[in-house]
Parts: sequence; structure tokens; C-alpha cells
Amino acid sequence: MPITWLEETSDSPFPAVEQALEDGLLAAGGDLSASRLIKAYKQGIFPWFNKDDPLLWWSPDPRMVLLTDNIKISNSLKRTLRTTKLTITLDRAFHQVMTACSKYRPSQSSNPDNATWIHPEMIQAYSELHHLGYAHSIECWQNEELVGGLYGVAIGKVFFGESMFSTVRDSSKLALVSLCQQLNRWGFPFIDCQVYSAHLASLGATEIARSDFIKQLDFLCAEDTKVSLWQLDADLPQTP
Repeated sequence: MPITWLEETSDSPFPAVEQALEDGLLAAGGDLSASRLIKAYKQGIFPWFNKDDPLLWWSPDPRMVLLTDNIKISNSLKRTLRTTKLTITLDRAFHQVMTACSKYRPSQSSNPDNATWIHPEMIQAYSELHHLGYAHSIECWQNEELVGGLYGVAIGKVFFGESMFSTVRDSSKLALVSLCQQLNRWGFPFIDCQVYSAHLASLGATEIARSDFIKQLDFLCAEDTKVSLWQLDADLPQTP
């Protein structure tokens, strides 16, 4: 089945996710306007394409999610939590986090092209979502140096994770633990992790059927969206 080509207007509709190819590819074209991105996430669709390639939209089956009350904390990570001098913040440096996620790190991949999907067009689009209060960053600092973190999109009671980075051991894991704790308090049952990775599985993420994922989105994305800068509760660990 050929994929659908979208018009370059934010009101052209996405096809039903059931029309996605086996690898999850659903459509091409369109734009990265804030309105289209929000519509996409609500339908279980996200953009993923390399620089200079056509804009591609995906809805994989199964879908990987991390329950916010079920993140696995290894013994080594528990020791880090007890002894670390790292600091966690929210929405303090969104652009820095996204830019850091875009950098190729040889220790994480043998293919520099793996990092190219977070290119200037994507950074501009998600920065606009951040300005509107939908995209958020979680930062990990060593003194005043950014050493880890992640970013994603929040709609209703769902956090759609996009990417994470770490230059100091366990820094991105600490950011994720703090995010899960805070989201759980706010009534977010899970973080969308999109597709399977061994790293996320080791932290407790699991795969569910796309149909089940979409059913939950229909309910959870209808909740009011907290469109503002986020802040960790003062009693959570790793606050400044």
C-alpha cells in the first residue's frame, strides 16, 4: 500500500494509523506547524526524517511506553541517587537540551546519520511548541554545566518522549527518574517512548499494541493541558 502524501497546510488530515506500513511509516509531506504536530501526537503519530529528506510521519505497532510508577532503578542507579551532586531542573534550557540531543556521540552509535533527524527544522518547530507551553525539557546539571537530559511533548495527561542525551554517567537516567516521579503526581500514567530500545526496556518500558495505545490517547489527551513552564515539586529528589 503506498503511503499518503500530505498537502503543505496544517489542516490536511492524516490517514488512519491502521494504514501505516509494517515499519510504522504512515505518511509523507505536510509541515511542522504547531497545530499539525499537536494533531499528530493526539493521533499517535510523530515526525521522524533526516535533514534534506521528505518529512515523514510514523505510527509504529507495537508502541513502547514507560509507566510513570514503574521505572526500574538499578542498584547502581540507587547509589547514584544517594550520592550524586547532580541537579535536575525542568524547562530551564529547552533549546540547549534539544541541541545536545542532536549531537553525534560515537559511544552511542557507529552511524553519524542516526543523529541527523534532530536538525534545525525540527529544533525550530519544537522550540515553537515549547514557547506555546506544549514541549518541555528536563535538564541534569553538574554545577552550571548541562550534562544530560531529555525533551518531549505533553498533551493532556500524556508525555511523548522524543530524545535524551548524557555526557556524565547516569545523568539522563536521573532526569528520567525525576520526570516519572513528577508526572505520576500530576496524573500522567505513562511516557510514550515510541519504539523499542534495549536501554528503555532496562528501565522498565514495555511494548503495547498500537490499538490499545490509541484508545488511551483518546481519553488522556482530552484532559486539560498544562501549557506553562514546568517545575519540579520542592520535595522531590534532585531539585536545585
